[in-house]
Amino acid sequence: MSTALLKRKLDISFRRLDTDGNGYAERADLQDVGARLIHGFGQSPTSPKGRPVVVRLDAVWAELAAYADGDRDGRLSSAEYRHGMTRAFIEGPAFDPVFHPAAEAVVHLCDTDGDGRVRRGEFEILQRAFSTPASAVVTAFDRLDTDGDGLVSTAELVTAIRAYYTGTDPAAPGNWLFGPL
Repeated sequence: MSTALLKRKLDISFRRLDTDGNGYAERADLQDVGARLIHGFGQSPTSPKGRPVVVRLDAVWAELAAYADGDRDGRLSSAEYRHGMTRAFIEGPAFDPVFHPAAEAVVHLCDTDGDGRVRRGEFEILQRAFSTPASAVVTAFDRLDTDGDGLVSTAELVTAIRAYYTGTDPAAPGNWLFGPL
């Protein structure tokens, strides 16, 4: 792991992913996040916006598990998660072909009217799916809304997701994806 900042961000994302709170990230946790997202936006898993989320999040899990689940028990400890995220998506080859399309599918789902922008309410639904505390959601949106217009473009949100998971710049707005570090 290249920096303490990345480690901290990955630890936070691990906690957001461990939806059942058992101390492990499992495929079912990522599926739960996906279901919360899809249903939160009034879609079904087979809808034109829901299906890509299901498929892309499953691809993220498969890639992550391939790099991190050495004992093949189907679950990842926090340390295994950090190791897998680093090897697959931060230092490895899989961010662009696997993680980026998942981020795009999620952001496309959030953009309910298709105007290329995510509003505060849409962002709140996204964050509820990850069990982000409400106080952190407000702060996160305000940091990502760099021009203060109450909107975050879908391109900016995808960029913020990339910065959160791979970036080492402590001043990057993307560091605030899930709220304060």
